[in-house]
Amino acid sequence: MSLGQGATRILAFVLMAFVAFAAPSFAQELPRPETFTLSNGLQVVVITDRRAPVVTHMIWYRVGAADEDRGRSGIAHFFEHLMFKGTREIGPGEFSRMVARNGGQLNAFTSWDYTAYYERIARDRLELVMGMEADRMRNLRFSDETFVSERDVIGEERRQRIDNNPGAVMGERMRAMLYPHHPYGTPIIGWAHEIEALDRESALAFYQTWYAPNNAILVVAGDIDAAELRPLAQRYYGRLRPTRNLPARTWVQDPPNVGPMRVTHRDEKVRQPSISRMYRAISYATDEGRQAHALDVAIDILGGSETSRLYRALVEEQRIAVSAGASANTAGLGGGSVSVYATPVEGVSLEQVEAAIDAVIAAYLRDGPTEAELARSKSSLAAAAVYSRDSQESLANIYGSSLAQGESIDDVVNWPRDIEAVTRDEALTIARETLVLDASVTGWLLPPEAGQ
Repeated sequence: MSLGQGATRILAFVLMAFVAFAAPSFAQELPRPETFTLSNGLQVVVITDRRAPVVTHMIWYRVGAADEDRGRSGIAHFFEHLMFKGTREIGPGEFSRMVARNGGQLNAFTSWDYTAYYERIARDRLELVMGMEADRMRNLRFSDETFVSERDVIGEERRQRIDNNPGAVMGERMRAMLYPHHPYGTPIIGWAHEIEALDRESALAFYQTWYAPNNAILVVAGDIDAAELRPLAQRYYGRLRPTRNLPARTWVQDPPNVGPMRVTHRDEKVRQPSISRMYRAISYATDEGRQAHALDVAIDILGGSETSRLYRALVEEQRIAVSAGASANTAGLGGGSVSVYATPVEGVSLEQVEAAIDAVIAAYLRDGPTEAELARSKSSLAAAAVYSRDSQESLANIYGSSLAQGESIDDVVNWPRDIEAVTRDEALTIARETLVLDASVTGWLLPPEAGQ
């Protein structure tokens, strides 16, 4: 159930879905959701899709790993587990069983900025999940024994997904160097020694503060409209008390850059060396004008596909890598990042691959993208629109994550028009501002040296 440390994957999914709206020819088909707010502060978003008698019900809490107190990392993700341990009305584990018995699906995920829970179920069972979800928003119960047991489960989850994965270990260390003070440098699943020290009282305080209607967004997509949903939302969520004086979500800032940073991680489980690099970047929550739109376009041209500069240069022309690319994470409430990566073919050193990456980036920053590359990038982004528009879950994700990360409905609706308006100069300017070696961390992943 838990996706925890998979926030990057979730953010990539959201970005892909976001990107899907890039085609101007699809702009008129964007669904603008209906929205209203209950008196206790719960924001409600309704995306009507009558093609099937099915709904996707999502609750997005404006709290994530970045909101954890120092020394208590992992507590936000912990609730992916605890939220299924029951209330006075629903027994431990019964939430999942009831959804399954009624033919539904459910899941949950955590990022640095938000935590979300969703159910996909038949329209005539919507009230069932609304009642259960509203119940556990304020009435969660878990014993000391349950807390300790789940803490052990999470510790094992971390060992399996992070500690036994050399790439994940290196990525964790690179983020810690990229964000030496900002909470984005702390892993969502938490550091192992801090997970072991988490206590029930701190978890309860976290829950009682952040899990409240005035800190949540309800997104319902599917066979329903706002007129039908409003009385249900009022019935099940309207009676919940808000949290008074919600804490401000202000985070410490990182000190100035001190120059290029490097990590070399060796592990006997590594079969194929690889190189990756991370840069700090702006996001849709921190940019001005169309900077984030321009960054998405610029990085797509640099490394977003097999027609990108990096792939063509390293894989097709020089034949020194089996894969190469770049991606932009422009969704963070506290800023974004850009990643560049490559895996060399056998017999080629990481030094040679890194030099080739640097050469491609230098040429890109010197000459900028061509008009043909701009047009091709937008066309490829448009192609993805076909898939995202056909998924009510995808639309619910787009609106829920965007609103939870400080965007507005208008920002989402206007996104394709803003992407279409990105100019070559805007893409080049933001690429030059972002792809600064002095603001980067480069990681080499290698097997142990001979003789070790």
